[in-house]
Amino acid sequence: MQSCRKFVLGISGASGAAYALRLLEVLLGQGHEVHLVVSEYGQRLLFDEADIRKLEFGQLCPGLRERAEAGAMASRLVIHPNKDVGAVIASGSFLHDGMVVVPCSSTSLGAMATGAGSNLLTRAAMVTLKERRPLVVCHRETPLNLIDIENMRALTLAGAIVCPTNPGFYLNPRSIEEIVDFMVGKVLDLLKVEHDLKTRWGVDGKAAEHELAP
Repeated sequence: MQSCRKFVLGISGASGAAYALRLLEVLLGQGHEVHLVVSEYGQRLLFDEADIRKLEFGQLCPGLRERAEAGAMASRLVIHPNKDVGAVIASGSFLHDGMVVVPCSSTSLGAMATGAGSNLLTRAAMVTLKERRPLVVCHRETPLNLIDIENMRALTLAGAIVCPTNPGFYLNPRSIEEIVDFMVGKVLDLLKVEHDLKTRWGVDGKAAEHELAP
């Protein structure tokens, strides 16, 4: 198991709850501490796509509930109300190893790009940028308009990494879970978290071989 690191996870109201839940599961399962903040529309998303009615370990991480170390993992999940802009993750003195917003709606994207900190999710993101820590923004809306593109540009110039939830299919996924793992693995790579999810070309150290017909 890797040494314990500390991450902030923000969930906003764009489709893609599975990405956030899988990322949370992997981080907690590897022994890391996760500070979670969910917007109001993010809570509706979790209900609509995952039937999560309450923000608690048992509902957010059903795959971890039966593990022997479930109690320890639950203690490493800290859930903050989105309205509490005075929570610890809104302070630059709170040290962490990076923040991910997944899925990220265009509304939250715009708020972060303009430095708005009216709720905890966007305020924590602004602090992450201010302190020069990794901020990974997984936008999940399409098509894009010019406002979205300019907001992505502004965030990128400010130091964020825009990582749209665009899974690759070169590994020939055979399930939704494998598609989800592809994107989650990309996010973990950006956070420099080791993992064994299948995300890389030439997985297992073997490059794919292709023969072109004459």
